[in-house]
Amino acid sequence: MSIGRRAHAKLNVFLRVLRARDDGYHDIETVILPLELHDVVTAEPTDGFAVAVSGPRTGELARSGGEALVERAARAWAHGTGRASPDATITVDKRIPVAAGLGGGSADAAATILALDELHATNADAETLLGIAASVGSDVPALLLGGPVYADGRGDRVTSVHAQTTHWVVVPASFAVRTPDAYAWWDEAGESGPDAGAVIAALEAGNDQVLGPALFDDLQPVVAARHPEIADTIAALLDAGALGAVMTGSGPTVVALARHMAHADQIAAQVPGAFVTAGPPRTMGPLSGVV
Repeated sequence: MSIGRRAHAKLNVFLRVLRARDDGYHDIETVILPLELHDVVTAEPTDGFAVAVSGPRTGELARSGGEALVERAARAWAHGTGRASPDATITVDKRIPVAAGLGGGSADAAATILALDELHATNADAETLLGIAASVGSDVPALLLGGPVYADGRGDRVTSVHAQTTHWVVVPASFAVRTPDAYAWWDEAGESGPDAGAVIAALEAGNDQVLGPALFDDLQPVVAARHPEIADTIAALLDAGALGAVMTGSGPTVVALARHMAHADQIAAQVPGAFVTAGPPRTMGPLSGVV
């Protein structure tokens, strides 16, 4: 018997950074939107524990330490449910670009927790699973919850939000940006963006004409100051007809909003390295019992 879970990539519809915290994190506000783009995480019962990686981005995952995040999630699940070991082999079919601000590592960690809980029929309640996820990483609770969420605190406090289907052009970069570096640069020269009520309202209403120009990421100015390719990519996407374009998360991936999938295809055809996706995924639902 094995259990498979889709580990969906995400983008930040907006990212507002408020302040540095004493614990080394930052207080933020964001809406995290899961995408159709996904890895596949499979858990199989074994004596002991192991992680295996397959797929086109296997080398990227190993170089970024993503396997360590999967192991951390598995061992956190075992500890949180009172087991000595996860007793499973976790296989990650890696498709999401790594160290790109798309949340691939956090998605794999969330899928690992859910797969192990189902594999061993532990039936841990939602509060327990979210607590385990928060101990692994700031984005993991949002990606475990399923569906679009508003997140604040260090990103670990999550509330479901409604979102209409949106269509996106995604442009990964040829370089990586470490999340701690992006936040350290913000500490040096960053500013907090505006209240994001209008962004959330546009997302919930499906008003793409308002949503596109309202996208923002407080980390974008400080990351783009060191990597001008980001600004060049945003300009290229806007020139190609995108409703709005922004860096997502700690970067360096840039995402652009399109009116519909055919429009996204038209934009992507004009920007090298671009691909299209949509969010939220049709197959994703919230974790039972979580409000």
